[in-house]
Amino acid sequence: MKDQTKNQTNKTNSNDMVFGKDNFILIAISLAIVVIGFFLMSGTDGDIYDFRRTTLAPAVVILGFGLGIYAIFYRKK
Repeated sequence: MKDQTKNQTNKTNSNDMVFGKDNFILIAISLAIVVIGFFLMSGTDGDIYDFRRTTLAPAVVILGFGLGIYAIFYRKK
């Protein structure tokens, strides 16, 4: 009886991961989107107040952070 209980606890502990493979993929995608947003925000050419730096890049960064939050809370059904 003890061996059967011990095997059941080992099975539940070995598969008890907080994040799954899908979570890690979504987190990697969100990090890539944030890096792209910061890349769009940087640069030395052109006007500092153009559309790319003041509107597009912050929207891309916020989108990346939002996807990162979603990736943390995502659970496979």
